[in-house]
Amino acid sequence: MLLSAKSDTAKAITYILSRWVAFTRFLDDGRICMSNNAAERALRGIAISRRNWTFCGSDAGGHRAAAIYTLIETAKLNDVDPQAWLADVLARLPDHPAKRLDELLPWNWKASRPGAALAQAA
Repeated sequence: MLLSAKSDTAKAITYILSRWVAFTRFLDDGRICMSNNAAERALRGIAISRRNWTFCGSDAGGHRAAAIYTLIETAKLNDVDPQAWLADVLARLPDHPAKRLDELLPWNWKASRPGAALAQAA
């Protein structure tokens, strides 16, 4: 069967063939999802919250809300319970040396209290 180069099917085939390396990348790296469903689910909260952020009180309040949301999502991406992490970090922050703040970032964080460690493991 022959297709006209101007047909929608031929355009779709040309499109995917010109992006074949990117399209098949998930076959080489098992960490890459075949679909973007996980990314869309992660962004759903932003889309829903976007309307609520109108009521942050000020631009500065909106920036703070965005910063907190970013920290929470970063904790989730690093398989850290955001509530346990945030509670532990806020408790440790006053006495923690400024030069070692990187230890409190979600990807470096280790729970200091037994309750926080259990919450992280759950």
